[in-house]
Amino acid sequence: MGERVSLGFKVVRDYVRADKDLVAVFAQIPTAIVSDNLNRMVAAGPRLRPLHAGGNLAGCALTVKTRPGDNLMIHKAVDLARPGDVIVVDGGGDLTNALIGELIIRQAQRNGVVGFVVDGAARDMDFIAPGDFPVYAAGVTHRGPYKDGPGEVNVPIALDGMVIAPGDIVIGDQDGVLAIGREGAEEVLAAAKAQVQREAATLEAIAGTGWDRRWVDEILKSKGCEGI
Repeated sequence: MGERVSLGFKVVRDYVRADKDLVAVFAQIPTAIVSDNLNRMVAAGPRLRPLHAGGNLAGCALTVKTRPGDNLMIHKAVDLARPGDVIVVDGGGDLTNALIGELIIRQAQRNGVVGFVVDGAARDMDFIAPGDFPVYAAGVTHRGPYKDGPGEVNVPIALDGMVIAPGDIVIGDQDGVLAIGREGAEEVLAAAKAQVQREAATLEAIAGTGWDRRWVDEILKSKGCEGI
């Protein structure tokens, strides 16, 4: 018999993480503004909501693809994690069993993990909800996970259409969570910074002389709206 091929059951250790200084700058920019500068086409969907009370997320993606309801490979990811990593889990969106809870979160924090993003369920909300450690998930259930596998660590995954590669930048705030690919991240950052400045000027105008609203009618006229 030939050697067994473990498709869908592997750990990848060799990948490139985004520059930590770049991650630190993205951490200062609202997720919504970064999203605008990705043409509003990149999102993990509204189901992935912050479960924690406060505290923004910024780090490098350590990805996990797991069988729904099973967190064996998430535990392996925690053991492999480096400071500044965000563990991002494709759990298929299934909410039958929680994939993370207090024990695994505390171990991840010990290893320097800065947050979790889980397309699946979490539990132990008495621990998660009051805190500032970022946890984004699709739901909550008391039912715990199995630990059988299979799964993969550090492979490209997709959360509700948002593709995330190992080492990509992951940010999040109360509006949701977003991944920025390492390639092109500096261009996205420059555009986001420019928008921050524009919006600051708009807020200043609103508080002072007022926001010039002519653009509203200009758009309506260009669209052929009647009664303008």
